[in-house]
Amino acid sequence: MATDVPQIEQSQFVLLRRYRDLPEAVVFKSILESAGIECYLSDENMVRMDWFWSNLLGCAKLWVRLQDIDQARALINQNSPEAFAVEGVGEFKQPHCPNCQSVDICFQELNKRVAFISAYIGIPIPLKRRGWKCHSCRHS
Repeated sequence: MATDVPQIEQSQFVLLRRYRDLPEAVVFKSILESAGIECYLSDENMVRMDWFWSNLLGCAKLWVRLQDIDQARALINQNSPEAFAVEGVGEFKQPHCPNCQSVDICFQELNKRVAFISAYIGIPIPLKRRGWKCHSCRHS
């Protein structure tokens, strides 16, 4: 029986990491592929169809060739850069929470409570809240 997908010999590949969430697995797979490291995800389609299957299946698994395992680990374990140049804009610097130095922060422009109330009553209220909020320590 002929198939369109080439068969991959399991003995050449080793499990690099398991990911409960598929988007994270796809990001790390793309990082490895952009570096020229051959890799694939297993159980990706089952997790994509129904996320609740992820724990039952042992998560989505990222596989790499045995000879590339050290380079793949180094790429996946590296930290994101603190600053980098953006063409036409200038240098981007990663914002940090001034309280706990976490990078798990977001810019909050719209006051969601007022936005929901205004949507419910049908009258737009252009009230905006500007600032950053830390998801780690809740500092604003």
